[in-house]
Amino acid sequence: MKATALKMLKRTLAVLVALLVAVLAWRVYDALRAPHLERWHTFVPGEASAARIGQLDWAGYLAVENKLFEQVRSEVTDKLPEAARVESNRYFAGSPIYPGRFKQDWNRSYILAPEGRPSGAVVLLHGLTDSPYSLRHVARRYVQDGFVAVAIRLPGHGTVPAGLSQVDWEQWMAATQLAVREARRLSPAPTPLHVVGFSNGGALAMKYALDALDDKALPRPDQIVLFAPMIGITSTARFAGVFGWPAFIPAFDKAAWLGIVPEFNPFKYNSFPVNGARQSSLVARRLQAQIDRHARQDNLKGLAPVLTFQSVVDFTVSTRAIVAALYAKLPANGSELVLFDLNRNARIGPLLRRSADTALERLLPDAPRNFRTTLVTNADRNTVKVVARTLQAGAAAGTEQTRELGLAFPPGVFSLSHLAIPFPLSDPLYGMEPDTREDYGANLGAIATRGERGVLVVSIDSLARMSSNPFFDVVLERIDEVVAAARSGARP
Repeated sequence: MKATALKMLKRTLAVLVALLVAVLAWRVYDALRAPHLERWHTFVPGEASAARIGQLDWAGYLAVENKLFEQVRSEVTDKLPEAARVESNRYFAGSPIYPGRFKQDWNRSYILAPEGRPSGAVVLLHGLTDSPYSLRHVARRYVQDGFVAVAIRLPGHGTVPAGLSQVDWEQWMAATQLAVREARRLSPAPTPLHVVGFSNGGALAMKYALDALDDKALPRPDQIVLFAPMIGITSTARFAGVFGWPAFIPAFDKAAWLGIVPEFNPFKYNSFPVNGARQSSLVARRLQAQIDRHARQDNLKGLAPVLTFQSVVDFTVSTRAIVAALYAKLPANGSELVLFDLNRNARIGPLLRRSADTALERLLPDAPRNFRTTLVTNADRNTVKVVARTLQAGAAAGTEQTRELGLAFPPGVFSLSHLAIPFPLSDPLYGMEPDTREDYGANLGAIATRGERGVLVVSIDSLARMSSNPFFDVVLERIDEVVAAARSGARP
Protein backbone atom coordinates (compact mmCIF):
# COMPACT_ATOMS: atom_id res chain seq x y z
CA MET A 1 0.00 0.00 0.00
CA LYS A 2 2.81 2.40 0.96
CA ALA A 3 4.67 1.52 -2.23
CA THR A 4 1.58 2.36 -4.31
CA ALA A 5 1.13 5.71 -2.51
CA LEU A 6 4.80 6.54 -3.00
CA LYS A 7 4.53 5.70 -6.67
CA MET A 8 1.49 7.95 -7.04
CA LEU A 9 3.29 10.77 -5.24
CA LYS A 10 6.30 10.48 -7.53
CA ARG A 11 4.04 10.49 -10.59
CA THR A 12 2.20 13.59 -9.34
CA LEU A 13 5.48 15.39 -8.67
CA ALA A 14 6.73 14.46 -12.12
CA VAL A 15 3.58 15.91 -13.71
CA LEU A 16 3.90 19.11 -11.68
CA VAL A 17 7.57 19.51 -12.62
CA ALA A 18 6.72 18.94 -16.27
CA LEU A 19 3.98 21.58 -16.10
CA LEU A 20 6.34 24.03 -14.42
CA VAL A 21 9.00 23.47 -17.07
CA ALA A 22 6.38 23.95 -19.79
CA VAL A 23 5.18 27.22 -18.24
CA LEU A 24 8.73 28.55 -17.89
CA ALA A 25 9.57 27.51 -21.45
CA TRP A 26 6.50 29.33 -22.71
CA ARG A 27 7.47 32.44 -20.69
CA VAL A 28 10.98 32.36 -22.19
CA TYR A 29 9.53 32.07 -25.70
CA ASP A 30 7.03 34.86 -24.98
CA ALA A 31 9.79 37.11 -23.64
CA LEU A 32 11.99 36.61 -26.68
CA ARG A 33 9.27 37.75 -29.07
CA ALA A 34 8.02 40.63 -26.89
CA PRO A 35 8.76 44.28 -27.80
CA HIS A 36 12.02 45.67 -26.45
CA LEU A 37 12.03 47.42 -23.09
CA GLU A 38 12.00 51.23 -23.05
CA ARG A 39 13.38 53.59 -20.40
CA TRP A 40 10.02 53.63 -18.58
CA HIS A 41 10.31 49.85 -18.24
CA THR A 42 13.83 49.86 -16.82
CA PHE A 43 14.16 53.00 -14.66
CA VAL A 44 12.74 52.46 -11.16
CA PRO A 45 12.07 55.64 -9.12
CA GLY A 46 13.09 55.60 -5.46
CA GLU A 47 9.85 55.09 -3.55
CA ALA A 48 9.91 55.26 0.25
CA SER A 49 9.78 51.93 2.10
CA ALA A 50 6.75 50.93 4.15
CA ALA A 51 8.64 51.70 7.34
CA ARG A 52 9.63 55.13 6.06
CA ILE A 53 6.08 55.94 4.91
CA GLY A 54 4.89 55.06 8.41
CA GLN A 55 7.09 57.88 9.74
CA LEU A 56 5.98 60.51 7.22
CA ASP A 57 3.19 63.05 7.41
CA TRP A 58 1.30 64.26 4.33
CA ALA A 59 3.80 67.03 3.55
CA GLY A 60 6.67 64.56 3.83
CA TYR A 61 4.96 62.11 1.51
CA LEU A 62 4.41 64.86 -1.08
CA ALA A 63 8.08 65.84 -0.81
CA VAL A 64 9.10 62.27 -1.65
CA GLU A 65 6.54 62.21 -4.45
CA ASN A 66 7.89 65.43 -5.96
CA LYS A 67 11.37 63.91 -6.07
CA LEU A 68 9.99 60.84 -7.87
CA PHE A 69 8.44 62.93 -10.62
CA GLU A 70 11.63 64.93 -10.97
CA GLN A 71 13.53 61.65 -11.37
CA VAL A 72 11.12 60.57 -14.11
CA ARG A 73 11.59 63.89 -15.90
CA SER A 74 15.40 63.75 -15.75
CA GLU A 75 15.91 60.00 -16.27
CA VAL A 76 13.11 59.20 -18.71
CA THR A 77 11.61 62.26 -20.43
CA ASP A 78 14.91 64.12 -20.90
CA LYS A 79 16.70 60.98 -22.11
CA LEU A 80 14.19 59.62 -24.59
CA PRO A 81 15.70 58.37 -27.83
CA GLU A 82 14.46 60.04 -30.99
CA ALA A 83 12.25 57.07 -31.89
CA ALA A 84 10.31 57.49 -28.63
CA ARG A 85 9.64 61.20 -29.13
CA VAL A 86 6.18 60.66 -30.60
CA GLU A 87 2.75 62.07 -29.77
CA SER A 88 1.43 58.70 -28.59
CA ASN A 89 4.04 58.53 -25.78
CA ARG A 90 2.98 60.04 -22.44
CA TYR A 91 6.65 60.47 -21.47
CA PHE A 92 7.48 62.75 -24.43
CA ALA A 93 7.28 66.37 -23.26
CA GLY A 94 6.00 67.44 -26.68
CA SER A 95 3.08 65.02 -26.61
CA PRO A 96 -0.50 66.22 -26.07
CA ILE A 97 -0.89 63.44 -23.46
CA TYR A 98 2.23 64.42 -21.48
CA PRO A 99 0.91 64.89 -17.90
CA GLY A 100 3.37 67.70 -17.19
CA ARG A 101 1.52 70.00 -19.56
CA PHE A 102 -1.84 69.74 -17.76
CA LYS A 103 -3.13 72.35 -15.31
CA GLN A 104 -3.25 69.55 -12.73
CA ASP A 105 -1.36 66.28 -13.00
CA TRP A 106 -3.86 63.77 -11.61
CA ASN A 107 -1.12 61.16 -11.28
CA ARG A 108 -0.15 62.88 -8.05
CA SER A 109 -1.73 62.77 -4.60
CA TYR A 110 -4.25 65.54 -3.94
CA ILE A 111 -6.61 66.94 -1.35
CA LEU A 112 -9.93 68.58 -2.23
CA ALA A 113 -11.59 70.61 0.51
CA PRO A 114 -15.06 72.15 0.84
CA GLU A 115 -15.67 75.74 1.80
CA GLY A 116 -15.66 76.15 5.55
CA ARG A 117 -15.10 73.43 8.12
CA PRO A 118 -15.43 69.88 6.73
CA SER A 119 -18.37 67.83 8.01
CA GLY A 120 -16.44 64.60 7.39
CA ALA A 121 -13.47 63.08 5.59
CA VAL A 122 -13.06 60.54 2.81
CA VAL A 123 -9.93 58.63 1.75
CA LEU A 124 -9.79 57.46 -1.86
CA LEU A 125 -7.62 54.55 -3.03
CA HIS A 126 -7.12 53.96 -6.75
CA GLY A 127 -6.55 50.65 -8.52
CA LEU A 128 -3.57 48.71 -9.81
CA THR A 129 -1.61 50.45 -12.65
CA ASP A 130 -3.98 53.36 -12.05
CA SER A 131 -3.65 56.82 -10.52
CA PRO A 132 -5.66 59.17 -8.27
CA TYR A 133 -7.43 60.38 -11.44
CA SER A 134 -9.78 57.40 -11.37
CA LEU A 135 -11.76 58.50 -8.29
CA ARG A 136 -11.77 62.25 -8.80
CA HIS A 137 -15.47 62.37 -9.72
CA VAL A 138 -16.30 60.55 -6.50
CA ALA A 139 -13.98 62.88 -4.57
CA ARG A 140 -15.70 65.95 -6.03
CA ARG A 141 -19.11 64.65 -5.01
CA TYR A 142 -17.95 64.12 -1.45
CA VAL A 143 -16.59 67.68 -1.41
CA GLN A 144 -19.96 68.98 -2.62
CA ASP A 145 -21.48 67.11 0.31
CA GLY A 146 -19.13 68.88 2.73
CA PHE A 147 -16.36 66.26 3.14
CA VAL A 148 -12.64 66.82 2.71
CA ALA A 149 -11.27 64.31 0.17
CA VAL A 150 -7.79 62.80 0.51
CA ALA A 151 -6.66 60.90 -2.61
CA ILE A 152 -3.23 59.34 -2.29
CA ARG A 153 -0.97 58.09 -5.08
CA LEU A 154 -0.11 54.58 -4.00
CA PRO A 155 3.61 53.66 -4.26
CA GLY A 156 4.70 52.42 -7.67
CA HIS A 157 1.94 54.29 -9.48
CA GLY A 158 1.64 57.50 -11.48
CA THR A 159 5.30 57.64 -12.52
CA VAL A 160 6.56 54.83 -14.80
CA PRO A 161 5.40 51.19 -15.15
CA ALA A 162 8.78 50.04 -13.80
CA GLY A 163 7.70 51.53 -10.49
CA LEU A 164 5.49 48.48 -10.00
CA SER A 165 8.34 46.07 -10.67
CA GLN A 166 9.85 46.51 -7.20
CA VAL A 167 6.99 47.76 -5.03
CA ASP A 168 5.44 45.63 -2.28
CA TRP A 169 1.91 45.60 -0.86
CA GLU A 170 3.11 46.69 2.58
CA GLN A 171 3.99 50.07 1.02
CA TRP A 172 0.42 50.36 -0.25
CA MET A 173 -0.97 49.66 3.21
CA ALA A 174 1.43 52.12 4.82
CA ALA A 175 0.29 54.79 2.34
CA THR A 176 -3.34 53.96 3.10
CA GLN A 177 -2.76 54.49 6.81
CA LEU A 178 -0.94 57.75 6.10
CA ALA A 179 -3.90 59.01 4.05
CA VAL A 180 -6.30 58.12 6.87
CA ARG A 181 -4.10 59.97 9.38
CA GLU A 182 -4.20 63.07 7.18
CA ALA A 183 -7.96 62.77 6.68
CA ARG A 184 -8.46 62.56 10.43
CA ARG A 185 -6.17 65.56 10.97
CA LEU A 186 -8.25 67.64 8.55
CA SER A 187 -11.56 66.44 9.96
CA PRO A 188 -11.13 65.00 13.46
CA ALA A 189 -13.50 62.57 15.16
CA PRO A 190 -16.40 62.48 15.78
CA THR A 191 -16.99 63.64 12.20
CA PRO A 192 -17.59 60.62 9.91
CA LEU A 193 -14.72 58.92 8.11
CA HIS A 194 -15.34 57.12 4.81
CA VAL A 195 -12.83 54.95 2.92
CA VAL A 196 -13.36 54.45 -0.81
CA GLY A 197 -11.46 51.98 -2.99
CA PHE A 198 -11.47 50.99 -6.66
CA SER A 199 -10.33 47.49 -7.72
CA ASN A 200 -7.04 46.79 -5.90
CA GLY A 201 -7.75 49.94 -3.91
CA GLY A 202 -11.00 48.28 -2.83
CA ALA A 203 -9.01 45.38 -1.38
CA LEU A 204 -6.77 47.87 0.44
CA ALA A 205 -9.83 49.74 1.78
CA MET A 206 -11.35 46.52 3.12
CA LYS A 207 -8.05 45.38 4.59
CA TYR A 208 -7.61 48.71 6.34
CA ALA A 209 -11.10 48.44 7.84
CA LEU A 210 -10.31 44.94 9.14
CA ASP A 211 -6.89 46.05 10.41
CA ALA A 212 -8.71 48.77 12.36
CA LEU A 213 -10.82 46.09 14.06
CA ASP A 214 -7.58 44.51 15.30
CA ASP A 215 -5.66 47.71 16.10
CA LYS A 216 -7.41 50.32 18.23
CA ALA A 217 -4.77 52.88 17.27
CA LEU A 218 -6.15 52.95 13.72
CA PRO A 219 -9.20 55.19 13.19
CA ARG A 220 -12.19 53.05 12.23
CA PRO A 221 -14.09 54.07 9.10
CA ASP A 222 -17.81 54.76 9.45
CA GLN A 223 -18.51 53.74 5.86
CA ILE A 224 -16.69 51.66 3.25
CA VAL A 225 -17.42 52.28 -0.44
CA LEU A 226 -16.03 49.88 -3.02
CA PHE A 227 -15.90 50.01 -6.80
CA ALA A 228 -15.31 46.61 -8.42
CA PRO A 229 -13.13 45.51 -5.48
CA MET A 230 -10.48 42.81 -5.84
CA ILE A 231 -11.84 40.53 -3.11
CA GLY A 232 -11.07 37.19 -4.75
CA ILE A 233 -8.26 36.05 -7.03
CA THR A 234 -8.07 33.43 -9.72
CA SER A 235 -5.99 30.27 -9.32
CA THR A 236 -3.66 31.58 -12.03
CA ALA A 237 -3.06 34.81 -10.08
CA ARG A 238 -1.85 32.80 -7.09
CA PHE A 239 1.17 31.75 -9.12
CA ALA A 240 1.76 35.08 -10.88
CA GLY A 241 5.27 35.32 -9.45
CA VAL A 242 6.31 32.11 -11.23
CA PHE A 243 5.81 33.83 -14.59
CA GLY A 244 8.68 36.18 -13.79
CA TRP A 245 11.25 33.55 -12.84
CA PRO A 246 13.03 33.53 -16.24
CA ALA A 247 13.74 37.26 -15.78
CA PHE A 248 16.51 36.38 -13.31
CA ILE A 249 18.55 35.57 -16.43
CA PRO A 250 19.39 38.96 -18.05
CA ALA A 251 18.71 37.67 -21.56
CA PHE A 252 15.11 37.00 -20.55
CA ASP A 253 14.46 40.25 -18.63
CA LYS A 254 11.23 40.83 -20.56
CA ALA A 255 9.72 37.83 -18.75
CA ALA A 256 9.29 40.17 -15.77
CA TRP A 257 6.41 41.74 -17.71
CA LEU A 258 2.95 40.37 -18.41
CA GLY A 259 2.48 43.08 -21.02
CA ILE A 260 4.80 45.51 -22.81
CA VAL A 261 2.55 48.05 -24.52
CA PRO A 262 2.86 51.66 -25.74
CA GLU A 263 2.11 54.16 -22.97
CA PHE A 264 -0.65 56.25 -24.55
CA ASN A 265 -2.76 56.83 -21.40
CA PRO A 266 -1.70 59.89 -19.35
CA PHE A 267 -3.17 58.55 -16.08
CA LYS A 268 -2.80 54.78 -16.24
CA TYR A 269 -0.03 52.34 -17.16
CA ASN A 270 -0.63 50.11 -20.15
CA SER A 271 2.44 47.91 -19.54
CA PHE A 272 2.09 45.51 -16.63
CA PRO A 273 4.95 43.94 -14.62
CA VAL A 274 4.57 40.50 -13.05
CA ASN A 275 5.35 41.92 -9.61
CA GLY A 276 2.31 44.18 -9.74
CA ALA A 277 0.04 41.18 -10.26
CA ARG A 278 1.85 39.24 -7.54
CA GLN A 279 1.55 42.01 -4.94
CA SER A 280 -2.13 42.47 -5.72
CA SER A 281 -2.73 38.73 -5.30
CA LEU A 282 -0.95 38.84 -1.94
CA VAL A 283 -3.27 41.62 -0.76
CA ALA A 284 -6.34 39.65 -1.85
CA ARG A 285 -5.04 36.48 -0.19
CA ARG A 286 -4.37 38.17 3.13
CA LEU A 287 -7.67 40.02 2.96
CA GLN A 288 -9.58 36.79 2.44
CA ALA A 289 -7.85 35.20 5.42
CA GLN A 290 -8.79 38.21 7.55
CA ILE A 291 -12.43 38.13 6.47
CA ASP A 292 -12.63 34.41 7.26
CA ARG A 293 -10.96 34.86 10.65
CA HIS A 294 -13.20 37.75 11.71
CA ALA A 295 -16.28 35.87 10.51
CA ARG A 296 -15.33 32.80 12.58
CA GLN A 297 -14.72 34.99 15.63
CA ASP A 298 -17.97 36.92 15.08
CA ASN A 299 -16.02 40.19 14.88
CA LEU A 300 -17.54 41.53 11.65
CA LYS A 301 -20.38 43.06 13.66
CA GLY A 302 -17.94 45.87 14.42
CA LEU A 303 -17.36 46.56 10.71
CA ALA A 304 -18.77 49.67 9.06
CA PRO A 305 -21.47 49.25 6.38
CA VAL A 306 -20.06 48.29 2.98
CA LEU A 307 -21.49 49.80 -0.20
CA THR A 308 -20.24 48.14 -3.38
CA PHE A 309 -20.79 49.04 -7.04
CA GLN A 310 -20.08 46.12 -9.35
CA SER A 311 -20.78 44.98 -12.92
CA VAL A 312 -22.46 41.58 -13.13
CA VAL A 313 -19.78 40.62 -15.67
CA ASP A 314 -16.19 41.57 -14.90
CA PHE A 315 -13.08 40.29 -16.69
CA THR A 316 -10.67 41.63 -14.03
CA VAL A 317 -12.13 40.70 -10.64
CA SER A 318 -14.47 37.94 -9.50
CA THR A 319 -18.01 39.22 -8.96
CA ARG A 320 -18.86 35.86 -7.41
CA ALA A 321 -16.07 36.27 -4.84
CA ILE A 322 -17.46 39.67 -3.82
CA VAL A 323 -20.73 37.98 -2.96
CA ALA A 324 -19.54 34.63 -1.60
CA ALA A 325 -16.31 35.71 0.11
CA LEU A 326 -17.48 39.06 1.51
CA TYR A 327 -21.19 39.86 1.43
CA ALA A 328 -22.36 36.39 2.44
CA LYS A 329 -20.32 36.79 5.64
CA LEU A 330 -21.42 40.31 6.59
CA PRO A 331 -23.80 40.87 9.50
CA ALA A 332 -26.98 42.89 9.02
CA ASN A 333 -25.18 46.21 9.38
CA GLY A 334 -26.69 48.32 6.58
CA SER A 335 -24.46 47.05 3.76
CA GLU A 336 -25.59 47.15 0.15
CA LEU A 337 -24.51 45.60 -3.15
CA VAL A 338 -25.36 47.57 -6.30
CA LEU A 339 -25.10 45.45 -9.45
CA PHE A 340 -25.09 46.71 -13.03
CA ASP A 341 -26.64 44.07 -15.26
CA LEU A 342 -25.97 43.17 -18.88
CA ASN A 343 -28.08 44.92 -21.51
CA ARG A 344 -30.83 42.33 -21.91
CA ASN A 345 -32.03 44.20 -25.00
CA ALA A 346 -28.70 43.91 -26.85
CA ARG A 347 -29.27 42.45 -30.32
CA ILE A 348 -26.29 40.14 -30.40
CA GLY A 349 -28.16 36.84 -30.21
CA PRO A 350 -25.87 33.79 -30.46
CA LEU A 351 -22.73 35.90 -29.93
CA LEU A 352 -23.50 36.18 -26.21
CA ARG A 353 -21.89 33.44 -24.12
CA ARG A 354 -24.47 31.49 -22.14
CA SER A 355 -22.29 31.81 -19.04
CA ALA A 356 -22.61 35.61 -19.29
CA ASP A 357 -26.35 35.51 -19.96
CA THR A 358 -26.96 33.43 -16.83
CA ALA A 359 -24.32 35.14 -14.63
CA LEU A 360 -26.86 37.03 -12.52
CA GLU A 361 -29.05 34.08 -11.61
CA ARG A 362 -25.96 32.16 -10.47
CA LEU A 363 -24.54 35.07 -8.50
CA LEU A 364 -26.77 35.90 -5.54
CA PRO A 365 -27.76 33.58 -2.68
CA ASP A 366 -31.45 33.06 -2.05
CA ALA A 367 -33.35 35.74 -0.12
CA PRO A 368 -33.61 36.78 2.61
CA ARG A 369 -30.08 38.22 2.77
CA ASN A 370 -28.28 40.31 5.39
CA PHE A 371 -27.55 43.03 2.85
CA ARG A 372 -29.61 45.23 0.61
CA THR A 373 -29.38 44.40 -3.10
CA THR A 374 -29.99 46.82 -5.94
CA LEU A 375 -29.96 45.64 -9.55
CA VAL A 376 -29.76 48.21 -12.33
CA THR A 377 -31.26 46.40 -15.31
CA ASN A 378 -33.54 46.72 -18.32
CA ALA A 379 -37.17 47.48 -17.49
CA ASP A 380 -37.86 44.52 -19.78
CA ARG A 381 -36.14 42.79 -22.70
CA ASN A 382 -37.89 45.03 -25.21
CA THR A 383 -36.30 48.28 -24.07
CA VAL A 384 -32.89 49.76 -23.32
CA LYS A 385 -34.41 51.86 -20.53
CA VAL A 386 -33.26 50.73 -17.11
CA VAL A 387 -34.80 50.55 -13.67
CA ALA A 388 -33.45 49.90 -10.20
CA ARG A 389 -34.83 46.80 -8.52
CA THR A 390 -34.08 46.85 -4.80
CA LEU A 391 -34.55 44.06 -2.27
CA GLN A 392 -34.14 45.26 1.28
CA ALA A 393 -31.98 43.36 3.73
CA GLY A 394 -33.99 40.63 5.41
CA ALA A 395 -36.81 40.84 2.86
CA ALA A 396 -38.32 37.79 1.20
CA ALA A 397 -37.90 37.04 -2.50
CA GLY A 398 -40.55 38.65 -4.67
CA THR A 399 -40.78 41.83 -2.58
CA GLU A 400 -38.42 43.90 -4.70
CA GLN A 401 -39.15 47.60 -5.13
CA THR A 402 -38.80 48.87 -8.70
CA ARG A 403 -37.90 52.47 -9.46
CA GLU A 404 -37.55 54.18 -12.84
CA LEU A 405 -34.23 55.96 -13.28
CA GLY A 406 -34.70 57.90 -16.49
CA LEU A 407 -31.54 56.26 -17.81
CA ALA A 408 -30.80 53.83 -20.64
CA PHE A 409 -28.05 51.72 -22.16
CA PRO A 410 -26.25 53.71 -24.90
CA PRO A 411 -26.49 52.27 -28.43
CA GLY A 412 -24.16 49.32 -29.02
CA VAL A 413 -23.36 48.74 -25.34
CA PHE A 414 -24.00 45.19 -24.13
CA SER A 415 -22.51 45.52 -20.63
CA LEU A 416 -20.39 47.64 -18.34
CA SER A 417 -16.80 46.64 -17.61
CA HIS A 418 -14.44 46.63 -14.67
CA LEU A 419 -12.96 49.92 -15.84
CA ALA A 420 -16.24 51.76 -16.32
CA ILE A 421 -17.83 51.89 -12.86
CA PRO A 422 -16.31 55.11 -11.36
CA PHE A 423 -16.42 57.25 -14.52
CA PRO A 424 -19.40 59.24 -15.86
CA LEU A 425 -20.09 59.40 -19.59
CA SER A 426 -18.79 62.98 -19.48
CA ASP A 427 -15.29 62.08 -18.26
CA PRO A 428 -12.89 63.91 -20.61
CA LEU A 429 -10.55 60.91 -20.95
CA TYR A 430 -12.73 57.79 -20.58
CA GLY A 431 -16.25 59.06 -21.26
CA MET A 432 -18.39 58.18 -24.29
CA GLU A 433 -19.62 61.80 -24.28
CA PRO A 434 -16.51 63.65 -23.06
CA ASP A 435 -16.66 67.09 -21.49
CA THR A 436 -14.43 69.21 -23.74
CA ARG A 437 -13.81 71.85 -21.07
CA GLU A 438 -10.93 69.65 -19.89
CA ASP A 439 -8.35 68.39 -22.37
CA TYR A 440 -6.05 65.47 -21.61
CA GLY A 441 -4.85 64.97 -25.15
CA ALA A 442 -7.13 62.06 -26.02
CA ASN A 443 -10.72 60.86 -25.63
CA LEU A 444 -10.12 57.15 -25.16
CA GLY A 445 -13.73 56.35 -24.29
CA ALA A 446 -15.25 58.13 -27.27
CA ILE A 447 -13.24 56.38 -29.97
CA ALA A 448 -15.43 54.22 -32.20
CA THR A 449 -12.93 51.67 -33.50
CA ARG A 450 -13.81 50.71 -37.04
CA GLY A 451 -11.04 49.88 -39.49
CA GLU A 452 -8.26 47.49 -40.34
CA ARG A 453 -5.85 45.75 -37.96
CA GLY A 454 -2.29 46.99 -37.60
CA VAL A 455 -3.07 50.69 -38.07
CA LEU A 456 -3.35 51.84 -34.44
CA VAL A 457 -0.48 51.77 -31.93
CA VAL A 458 -2.74 49.76 -29.61
CA SER A 459 -5.02 46.78 -30.01
CA ILE A 460 -8.61 47.48 -30.96
CA ASP A 461 -9.64 45.36 -27.96
CA SER A 462 -8.14 47.88 -25.52
CA LEU A 463 -10.29 50.66 -26.97
CA ALA A 464 -13.49 48.66 -27.40
CA ARG A 465 -13.81 47.86 -23.69
CA MET A 466 -16.45 50.03 -22.00
CA SER A 467 -14.68 52.74 -19.99
CA SER A 468 -17.49 54.91 -18.57
CA ASN A 469 -20.70 54.29 -16.67
CA PRO A 470 -24.02 55.44 -18.19
CA PHE A 471 -25.57 54.89 -14.76
CA PHE A 472 -23.09 56.98 -12.78
CA ASP A 473 -26.04 59.03 -11.45
CA VAL A 474 -26.93 55.94 -9.37
CA VAL A 475 -23.44 56.06 -7.83
CA LEU A 476 -23.76 59.75 -6.95
CA GLU A 477 -27.22 59.26 -5.53
CA ARG A 478 -26.09 56.49 -3.19
CA ILE A 479 -23.05 58.51 -2.07
CA ASP A 480 -25.37 61.40 -1.19
CA GLU A 481 -27.52 58.98 0.80
CA VAL A 482 -24.65 57.49 2.84
CA VAL A 483 -23.31 60.99 3.54
CA ALA A 484 -26.75 62.12 4.70
CA ALA A 485 -27.00 59.01 6.89
CA ALA A 486 -23.57 59.73 8.37
CA ARG A 487 -24.64 63.24 9.31
CA SER A 488 -27.77 61.98 11.01
CA GLY A 489 -25.94 59.14 12.73
CA ALA A 490 -28.26 56.59 11.12
CA ARG A 491 -27.43 53.55 9.03
CA PRO A 492 -27.79 54.26 5.27
